[in-house]
Amino acid sequence: MKIVIAPDSFKDSLSAQGVADAIALGLADVWPDAQLLKCPMADGGEGTVESILAACDGELRRQSVRGPLGATVNAHWGWLPQSHTAIIEMAEASGLQLVPPGQRDACSSGTFGTGELIRAALDAGAERIILAIGGSATNDGGAGAMQALGVRLIDADDHELPPGGLALAQLERIDLQGLDPRLAAVRFEIAADVNNPLCGPHGASAIFGPQKGASPEQVQLLDQALGHFAEHCAKVLPKDVRDEPGSGAAGGLGFAAKAFLAAQFRAGVEVVADLVGLAEAVQGADLVITGEGRFDAQTLRGKTPFGVARIARQAGVPVIVLAGTLGEGYQELYDHGIDAAFALASGPMTLEQACAEAPRLLQERAVDIARVWRLAKSSA
Repeated sequence: MKIVIAPDSFKDSLSAQGVADAIALGLADVWPDAQLLKCPMADGGEGTVESILAACDGELRRQSVRGPLGATVNAHWGWLPQSHTAIIEMAEASGLQLVPPGQRDACSSGTFGTGELIRAALDAGAERIILAIGGSATNDGGAGAMQALGVRLIDADDHELPPGGLALAQLERIDLQGLDPRLAAVRFEIAADVNNPLCGPHGASAIFGPQKGASPEQVQLLDQALGHFAEHCAKVLPKDVRDEPGSGAAGGLGFAAKAFLAAQFRAGVEVVADLVGLAEAVQGADLVITGEGRFDAQTLRGKTPFGVARIARQAGVPVIVLAGTLGEGYQELYDHGIDAAFALASGPMTLEQACAEAPRLLQERAVDIARVWRLAKSSA
């Protein structure tokens, strides 16, 4: 029997590798001779570097960079030396988890540190850079990252703009002369799980600004500032990408990556699946088990279980989801390759308890799945 275990991480609890290990322990209790293939997954958010390096022969590198509010942070990124590929999680340098809830400020937080990580990848000789852009604390349209790479954003007094999306309202001109020339030889891919445009009612500011600390009034001002930035970019760059799907990802970093770096947008789970060889792994499998912390209708927007199910469905392999919780609308996934879904909790418990006991709960639910599966096969 061959079973592929391809979960995402459980936020604030276990890494994707930890989830896969716990599930494998439970399955092995019932099927000690089964072939269990662990493929830790991610969808472009936190854990993307870890998942890829767990499956590939790569290196974890560290770099001190400017955090979203200016303080220095120690960020890691992934390096695949054989293919000269860098995997960068913008959340490591510019992520929401770096800012305590009471200090979140969508108006002044910036992506300069993400640009510094890209520069470190260039110094390493990168020919391909995968930019995973989930979990941002920022709403600056990627302006800070571009400043770190040599773009000058100038106001009417010929001064450099300060960090943050709100400052973009004062932009008078863009100077590209200092843009790092090495960028032209690099293939950029955006790994993300959202497809919002840069501006408007479905844009970066309106949809994601409030969770980053923006008030309703600030959302309007930020949206206008990003639109102003996009207008100036259109004057100096070959293409206006503000309305393209994904330009609003990570507070508009998707826009900057497309506009300045000619990055190609791909669903994050597809990028990870390619790198870890998930399609090859599921060939000939009897079952795929995937999972995430919260499994609900939002999973349809390209999160890990949805992407795993698409690949497994093409191979004709059934898929079971193990999730921390089952949220509203999760049943919609039954029409997209998911055959069954189970929550971990065996009784009333707090979120803190569930996170702390996740390894045991995952192992127990895996045992339950294996026993039911074995019974169904024996009676078929």
